[in-house]
Amino acid sequence: MSPGVRQLTVLGKFKPFGLIAEATDDKPPEDNFADSYQYILFDPELTGERDDADRNVRQREHELFIRDNRIIWTSGSRVLKRFTLPSSIIKACWSHLGREGEAFLCVLQIACLTLYNTSGEVVSVPLPRTVVSIWPLPFGLLLQQAAEMNPSSYVPFASASPTLASREMLRQRKEVGNISPQNFHSPVARELNSNKDMSYTSSHLILRDPLEEPGATYLEERGKFNIMKDYDERTIWTSDRLPLMTSYNKGKMQHSVWAAEFIESNLEASASCASGVVSDAVFPKRISFRRIWQAKGAKKAASKVFLATDDAVPVICFLILEQKKLLSVGLQTIEINNEILFDVKPDISWSVSAIAAAPVVVTRSQVKTGLLPHLDIIVLSPENDLFLYSGKQCLCRYVLPSWLGESLVSGDRESAKTDSGSWDLKITGLSDAVLGCINLSVNHSQIFRCALTGDPSSSLANDCIAAIAEGLPSDLYSLFLSILWGDGYSDQKGSNIHFPWEALCNVFLGICQKPTVVHLKQPKTSSESSWEFLLSSKFHKTYSRFHRGITSINPLDLEGIAPFDSQTVSGEIPGNSLKLMAQSLDCLHAVYESLKMDNLRKQDLHQLAVLLCNIAKFLGEKCYLDHYIRDFPRLSIVIGTCTTLSSSRKPPNLFRWLENCLRRGCLSTNLDDLPDLIRKDGCSIVSRARKIVSFYSVLFGDKPVGQKLSSGVPCNVAPGSYSSNEELAILAMAGERFGLHQLDLLPSGVSLPLRHALDSCRESPPADWPAIAYVLLGREDMALSVFSNLSSSKEFEMQSNTNLISMSIPYMLHLHPVIVPSSLSESIGLENNKIEDTNSVDGSVVDGMEHIFNSYTQLRYGRDLRLNEVRRLLCSARPVVIQTSANPTISDQEQQQDQLWRIAQRTAVLPLGRGAFTLSTIHTLLTEAFTVPKLVLAGRLPAQQNAIVNLDPNIRNIQELKTWPEFHNAVAAGLRLAPLQGKVSRTWIKYNKPGEPNAVHAGLLFGLGLQGYLHVLNLTDIYQYFTQDHESTTVGLMLGLAASYRRTMQPDIAKALFFHVPARYQASYAEFEIPTLLQSAALVSVGILFEGSAHLQTMQFLLGEIGRRSAGDNVLEREGYAVSAGFSLGLVALGRGDDALGSVDTFVNRLLQYLGAKEERSLLAPSNEDHRSAAQIIDGNTSNVDITAPGAIIALALMYLKTESEVIFSKLSIPQTHYDLKCVRPDFIMLRVIARNLIMWSRIRPTCDWIQSQIPEVVKNGVSHLQDDMDDMYEVDVEALVQAYVNIVAGACISLGMRFAGTRDGNARDLLNNYALYLLNEIKPVSATPGNAFPRGISKYVDRGTLEMCLYLIILSLSVVMAGSGDLEVFRFLRFLRSRNSADGHANYGTQMAVSLATGFLFLGGGMRTFSTNNGSLAMLLITLYPRLPSGPNDNRCHLQAFRHLYVLATEARWLQTIDVDSGLPVYAPLEVTVKETELYSETKFCEVTPCILPERAILKRICVCGPRYWPQQVELVPEEKHWWNVGDKNDPFNSGVIYVKRKVGACSYVDDPVGCQSLLSRAMHKVFGLRTLDESNMLANSHRELDSDSVDHLVSTFSSDPSLIAFAQLCCDKSWNDRSDSDFKEFCLQVLFDCISKDRPALLQVYLSLYTTFGSMADLLVKSDSNVCDSLSISSLKVALAYNEAVSSGRLASSGGFVQSIFLASLGKRCEEILNRSTELKINLRNYLTSEARPYDYNSKLQKDLTILSWYLKWFSVPSPSIIKAAVEKIKSKSKISTSAIPLLRLLLPSTHISAISEIDRVFFSSNETTDL
Repeated sequence: MSPGVRQLTVLGKFKPFGLIAEATDDKPPEDNFADSYQYILFDPELTGERDDADRNVRQREHELFIRDNRIIWTSGSRVLKRFTLPSSIIKACWSHLGREGEAFLCVLQIACLTLYNTSGEVVSVPLPRTVVSIWPLPFGLLLQQAAEMNPSSYVPFASASPTLASREMLRQRKEVGNISPQNFHSPVARELNSNKDMSYTSSHLILRDPLEEPGATYLEERGKFNIMKDYDERTIWTSDRLPLMTSYNKGKMQHSVWAAEFIESNLEASASCASGVVSDAVFPKRISFRRIWQAKGAKKAASKVFLATDDAVPVICFLILEQKKLLSVGLQTIEINNEILFDVKPDISWSVSAIAAAPVVVTRSQVKTGLLPHLDIIVLSPENDLFLYSGKQCLCRYVLPSWLGESLVSGDRESAKTDSGSWDLKITGLSDAVLGCINLSVNHSQIFRCALTGDPSSSLANDCIAAIAEGLPSDLYSLFLSILWGDGYSDQKGSNIHFPWEALCNVFLGICQKPTVVHLKQPKTSSESSWEFLLSSKFHKTYSRFHRGITSINPLDLEGIAPFDSQTVSGEIPGNSLKLMAQSLDCLHAVYESLKMDNLRKQDLHQLAVLLCNIAKFLGEKCYLDHYIRDFPRLSIVIGTCTTLSSSRKPPNLFRWLENCLRRGCLSTNLDDLPDLIRKDGCSIVSRARKIVSFYSVLFGDKPVGQKLSSGVPCNVAPGSYSSNEELAILAMAGERFGLHQLDLLPSGVSLPLRHALDSCRESPPADWPAIAYVLLGREDMALSVFSNLSSSKEFEMQSNTNLISMSIPYMLHLHPVIVPSSLSESIGLENNKIEDTNSVDGSVVDGMEHIFNSYTQLRYGRDLRLNEVRRLLCSARPVVIQTSANPTISDQEQQQDQLWRIAQRTAVLPLGRGAFTLSTIHTLLTEAFTVPKLVLAGRLPAQQNAIVNLDPNIRNIQELKTWPEFHNAVAAGLRLAPLQGKVSRTWIKYNKPGEPNAVHAGLLFGLGLQGYLHVLNLTDIYQYFTQDHESTTVGLMLGLAASYRRTMQPDIAKALFFHVPARYQASYAEFEIPTLLQSAALVSVGILFEGSAHLQTMQFLLGEIGRRSAGDNVLEREGYAVSAGFSLGLVALGRGDDALGSVDTFVNRLLQYLGAKEERSLLAPSNEDHRSAAQIIDGNTSNVDITAPGAIIALALMYLKTESEVIFSKLSIPQTHYDLKCVRPDFIMLRVIARNLIMWSRIRPTCDWIQSQIPEVVKNGVSHLQDDMDDMYEVDVEALVQAYVNIVAGACISLGMRFAGTRDGNARDLLNNYALYLLNEIKPVSATPGNAFPRGISKYVDRGTLEMCLYLIILSLSVVMAGSGDLEVFRFLRFLRSRNSADGHANYGTQMAVSLATGFLFLGGGMRTFSTNNGSLAMLLITLYPRLPSGPNDNRCHLQAFRHLYVLATEARWLQTIDVDSGLPVYAPLEVTVKETELYSETKFCEVTPCILPERAILKRICVCGPRYWPQQVELVPEEKHWWNVGDKNDPFNSGVIYVKRKVGACSYVDDPVGCQSLLSRAMHKVFGLRTLDESNMLANSHRELDSDSVDHLVSTFSSDPSLIAFAQLCCDKSWNDRSDSDFKEFCLQVLFDCISKDRPALLQVYLSLYTTFGSMADLLVKSDSNVCDSLSISSLKVALAYNEAVSSGRLASSGGFVQSIFLASLGKRCEEILNRSTELKINLRNYLTSEARPYDYNSKLQKDLTILSWYLKWFSVPSPSIIKAAVEKIKSKSKISTSAIPLLRLLLPSTHISAISEIDRVFFSSNETTDL
């Protein structure tokens, strides 16, 4: 058949939009480049940015416009990005690089390759040699090098350019944590170096990752791999989808096709085996090219090479211009060891004449052949004709529309006069093919953008053609294509959207040789009446599609196809046409059955049924014909009966298969009921039916085997665990992307088993499912948690936000990360500000705590005002109230100054507590300067109208109160920033740097460093800070850098720190004047940097520093230096104990010598240290124990932390005799107690007995007799006993606080609280005594300072235990201590610091953080709690004040809040927390209410959301001795402190309904809805009752957040309902609404309404003859619903109850049988149908009703077609004489038929009366 002629759709004249963009940029090109530009049109899918919403054809194409050194990337008329490069552009292309396959724009310049990703990030790759061209491959970029004559000019890649060095550094940063340093051994390095040499000699290079160097390529010849050095093989084409390359060798005049493959060298393989898993970055796989095809004879290279598709086989097409032909070579793929190899298919090779060609997507736009779309070929012949080819088959010829020539001539009249041939347009070239669009050059030197496909076509036609393409053999499909695209059925008139469907129908009827085609526009005949004209009009056709009540006299007009007479075409049909028709029937029938699964495509189903009826009648398939007429009974009027029977095949019936699956299980079903296309791989057209079949199969016992089920049906199952068929079915739905919207499109009965599975798994689904599965269940809470955890990972494509939305529509609004509305937090903040500012002068003062009132704190503390009180107590930005008399005298002024001085000391330490209180609570804006609250040391006098009083500089040294307090104030401000969330940049830090160094910026640096931000500073920045020579800045920077680089041993930072320790220098270096303060800070910084490393050299150095003799520095600061060295040594060997590297005995002996342990001195080896050996603090043979002992004790405590070492424990003994007590300082006894308990960690118990066990008997006996007669104790030093007792108790309490840090342990809290009250009462009786267990009268024998210090150390320990809890009792205690000190005149800087810190700890991070008890955290807590409090603002002698901020490194954000997934607001929710068994308690479960703080990760085992108001959720954990998850960690099961919960319908949140009185659902619903009873009087009374719309709407929205239920409630409350007569339906709707809300099943709404309205329409048909019901599809759906009901009742579907009330479904079945039995004409019509296959045939509405009811009966009772029944009857009659009844035999032969129908068949064929009538 000759190819048809099609008309091109001209989109308009083409002009690169880059030219327009250039003009709008006001950047005219230079004269040299005015006419030289390039442009590339490409599919946006190439960059992963296709926008399906773009409907304009040009919007679906992107353009790269290239001129000189500029690139403009546009989409339609929108500029996306502009790129400007330093030099001219040689070539640009898109390529996918890296492991993620990210799209990069690769731009080749003279000596450089620049790579841009789609977000604009740029990487520059230097090119040491000339690269002439670049080509994209699927796994990288191919670079072709030019042949160079001078090899000596080669420069290795490693030193080619400084740019490369920066790239190398960036690459190492990206790989940190993935590749250990020991992987880089010398053999590998040599191999890599040799790779660089090879890449120099290789003619082709491959770049696989933007951060790697281009590697050499290899050539495979006879199984050997050699470097590809053939520079004559010039690449002319590569594929970015398949690993193929085409080259041309000019010398050999030869084209070659190469397949790219991965190879692995022996070295790499052996290295991989030796080291296990090795990164690709270390051993990259190499690329080799294997020649798979070559052809000689072409003098020039092919002008164009591209891929196309021929019969589902990819082909490579070469356009040879010199021969004017297009040569095509077929490819085949072979899979070996899971690797796909390409080769040439020798039997596929053909050529056509062509001067231009391009690949296009026309015939099968939705189909992919492997990795390729189905590509057709558009060819311009030498005769300038444009042809479309599908493979080698020519489909049609395209012509330009005639109006195009007219418009050209009318636009240029002069040329029209001179050129008479202007009307004849000739196509001279084609280019720039993208999808179905091409550029055509015409002989008028103009270019037009043309589309090969016209206006949007019929989706039904597309589906049918695609099904035929997938189902027919290639020869039959070619025949079908030739007929479809042939001349006989092309239509160039109009572009009606229904034309493609009519054309397809005409194709099939044309095969039948006698078609009668009815076009939409028909000439009017003279005999046509006005009524007939109206019925045949276009308006009526459109109207009747949506209003079935008005039907035409001749239904043919609705179909557009007239029937044919099958008798006239017998005997003349070609065999291949018959085969085409028969197999097309099977394909189209599969589409027909699949369309039944979509409620919105009934119109398409009806049109397809008409076509299938004609095909079935032509083929004599009576059973098929009967199948379609049963679905659409009125088609029997149009089609008539089939007089010939050529086959008795039973048509596949999807509804029948689903029903049998429900009744008998998946393994007992007949697979013949499924169309073949459903079981075929990759068939997307019938995917809906395939998915339903796979879901039912899985639900009823089928199991997945690979990508298929055991029954052979393809099915994708999402990853996840399952323990039941229902769970597996949900994973299958998730894997197939079958969302709630698709579920709603199913017939109601078909959806019921799937909804049942969803409902049964909703309560407690497995925790490892993908987010999509949870959305299907309606568990958006779990879905959002999973999605939030995985959103940062590209590999989880299933978890994308768009997919979740598509799966959840229409039941859920867009899923998004929940953000608390700003209005809420702002209103809360304003309210609290007002409360706070009532007693202040200036309400606008920024105190650094204004942000603390957020949704979390509001929910946690409610209307409690404790946060306001904390804010008031810790505010240092306002003048403090001073109480004086109204008429001050001189003495009063002195009193004011004294009072102000005491208060100023308290104000100076408030920032330490405020830093803990506001820790990690804000996110800064990088565009703003960072504000530090003022530190105001002034006072105000309320009695004198709030007059401000400042400190008198003549009386006090005010500067003493400025330096370190300002430092602490800035640290507190810096600690407000959340760690690593604001992405603080180096630029922002430098932006906040002042001109002159000050303590404020120093504190800010320290605060940022503690949060991990200082890693952004480079060495130059650090050097500039150090050169300022500012003490506090240096301290803050050193400690901040150490905290940011903690545990990394970063060499550059270590050098900077060691520079500040002169003892590290060699003896020949001159001494630097470095203050001891800086040296102490440097030592602790070194310890933090080297924490846990057990670095031997550092440990040896630090050991020496503990005992170093002072070299002219302040002798008073020597103890602080030794303590710092001890802390540092302990940190380096933290918890390593005897496992630490080096001579442990030497370390221990030296430390014990520093302790003053006499028995160890003889064990010391003589010191032979090289550096500073004479600088030890040893006077003769003894050490100055007063200096060295604290550091040594601390070092031993940290080195043997939690090691349970009995040896060290015994060495750190507590004095047991009076003599020993006199020899050891009491404060050292405290340190020993702490050290002993830290070592014997597991022995600490929160009991009074344990503390008493710490006290030696001599001390215990001594203090117990303090009230007795002291005459017997005259020889005893009572003061020494009491001093020892107080210090031992304080040390034990500190140990207890650290052991239970952050646990909120009640026993520990009570114990510490009792001891604190005891000491407080000993100082000054203020409360009732806690008991008689404590000795009385100790204050007589110990100074008040010691008692005060021990008291505040215990208070600090108590706050550490209760960290983050905000405990009210402890807070009251702290507030009392603060006021007491101020009133009593005992305001000491150190004690006030302890109170401030304790207050901050109690409300750590606003109640969102707490302390950890891992080794590193305990070390930082010990440094913070070191029991030597400063005496004044500048006291850094024994312990640097800056160290008090190191508690930050011991904190964890273990807070947890629950957010309602529907409202997005935080809510209360009860949790059940399970902790594992420990030495203190067995496995325990306890309840918490969110927001709360969780236990540590080491003991946390399980978290359950419990309670009746929220859907249960469980998080299983593995207890690990690890730090809590960091913010943004994708492994964090709590999503950075958030669990999303979903409230059950019928319950209010705990905020709205704390007690639960509003959740009495049934009473409230019945009361508001006014549901009626069966009492007649009540019915009459309520029929006139109007619903209170506000109450119903409000109640539904209160109990349910589902949008569909709320919308339906508003509809039910519409006033118009009260005026309608369908009160039964109104009551039914209210009852359905009640059922949906009470059971929390929104999907019930659609199911109930669908079933109810279906039977309402069926009942109407009996009463009204002109009913809209014209099909019987609802009967099939109802039968599936009843089969589901039977499966639930019989237990085949496991559940506590059905999804829909079983009584309701059973009543529907009874109602249907009643409707069928009430028909008077049914039995007569049934008899006629069974005997003569005759249906009622008349145009009146009564008989149309009879037709419909007959079809209902046949489908309801599963009556087979008459031919099958007659065959069964003949079989029975031939075998035996039936005298009574043939029902048993009929039942055997017709097992699926209902017994009622069998009785009717028996009555018709075997009853004596009926037999005589026959």
